[in-house]
Amino acid sequence: MPATPAWPPKSTPRLFVEQPLTVGATLNIDGNSAHYLTSVMRLKEGAVVKLFDDISGEYLATVAQLGKRHLDLTVDAKLRDRELTPDLWICQALVKKDRFDWIAEKACELGISRFVPVLTARCVVDKVKDDRLRTHMIEAAEQCERTALPQIAGLARLDTLLKDWPAERTLYFCDERGGQNFLDAITVGPAAVLIGPEGGFTDSENAAIRAHPNARPVSLGPRILRADTAAVTAISVWMAKRGDWAD
Repeated sequence: MPATPAWPPKSTPRLFVEQPLTVGATLNIDGNSAHYLTSVMRLKEGAVVKLFDDISGEYLATVAQLGKRHLDLTVDAKLRDRELTPDLWICQALVKKDRFDWIAEKACELGISRFVPVLTARCVVDKVKDDRLRTHMIEAAEQCERTALPQIAGLARLDTLLKDWPAERTLYFCDERGGQNFLDAITVGPAAVLIGPEGGFTDSENAAIRAHPNARPVSLGPRILRADTAAVTAISVWMAKRGDWAD
């Protein structure tokens, strides 16, 4: 028997939409999304698109009508429910814009559930644009086939983050000064990893983190890692031990 081609094909474009999706609905797509589908992907009437809404899951839609700057999509079928994401947060001290955006993008691809920007004494920037972070995460989710977007928390000062820390969540403090091997330190339960800025944490910040009852200082190996490398490394190690990569 000949093999049956996969449907929809892997090359089908994926698009995040803000409005809740239901089978039979018609959506009008304009702006950058319409430009991507019509000018970049060169879709024609009758072509299929995958849609997800971060609420109910992923759907298959058909291009029903093309305009100069918009297109209409008809939602034909539900492909899968919204995924359950591993309960991992990343608490990332602010770093330079391009690197911070990259961390947010890769954290989304790796499967985190919440992204928490943190302000520390040695941060080289003191502001973050949530809408820019969300744009990077949406693009990452479209590419990696996530159906659930990470939550983005508001910018928190380190002292406030520690003061308001939830009692049930372990805070793995990735400390370049040393700590338990991260792989060995990981336990069952809600988790977060804390990554410092380019210049690291001050002595007083380091002491305050270590004094917190939920904090576990951990080591990511014998080398001093840049913030972006440390973030990806820590998420990957946790995912391999307790996340959706684990056996």
